[in-house]
Amino acid sequence: MNSAAIASKSAAAIEKARSEGRTALVGYLPAGYPDVQGTIDAAVALAENGADVIEIGIPYSDPVMDGQVIQAATVEALEKGFRVHQVFDIVAGITARCEAAVLVMTYWNPVMRMGVDEFSRRLAEAGGAGLITPDLIPDEAAEWFEASDKYGLDRVFLVAPSSTPERMAMTVKASRGFVYAVSIMGVTGARASVSSAAQQVVEAAHAAGAERVCVGLGVSKAEHVREIGAYAEGAIVGTALVATLGAEGVEAVGKLAAELHSGTAKN
Repeated sequence: MNSAAIASKSAAAIEKARSEGRTALVGYLPAGYPDVQGTIDAAVALAENGADVIEIGIPYSDPVMDGQVIQAATVEALEKGFRVHQVFDIVAGITARCEAAVLVMTYWNPVMRMGVDEFSRRLAEAGGAGLITPDLIPDEAAEWFEASDKYGLDRVFLVAPSSTPERMAMTVKASRGFVYAVSIMGVTGARASVSSAAQQVVEAAHAAGAERVCVGLGVSKAEHVREIGAYAEGAIVGTALVATLGAEGVEAVGKLAAELHSGTAKN
């Protein structure tokens, strides 16, 4: 498959939001939390209340980037017996019920263990848009480039305040769909404000040629979404949604998504 000819599902979702004069809303949920069906129902509630892109995170035994809330949720999912292959059932369950682009966020080891081609094929068959790979760098992603082109999947790499101009340019070029801008150095978690470094990272990504940049880490309120929308194409919310799902359930996730969506209008 010609890489240039691949239609990106997450790019289409973000561009649709842009055409409607708003910031794209990206929502993260851990796979298998509180259980497989609960993940599907919560993701659909997100989509029905304004999320354009859904990230489903594969629980991992050593989640170096995740804060306490997401770590606790992934530990619970693993303790209840979640297995990596179940992420494809979750993706298929979500894509059957809504129009949101569904990406899987995963450390690279589970993909390698299944086999990059096998994982990519199954993700595409489930209707998934692609992968967000926090610990994979473009220099080491040759097999993923090949498989993602073969199956028409998005490749979302991360950039951070520490990214050098050379690294930024390489990452932007390697990404398809959008570039994931980490607004702070450190682990995920809801914060009172979004780091001022976020805008600088986004501006650097745009300068390197990125058409779509979404900001994650620390986004938890409509005002954060509004703030990010002044300089980025999308805002990523994770910890706040996971905490709400754990404490109050699926319906409350939908309500929070609607509240966050209220911050997406750019006019």
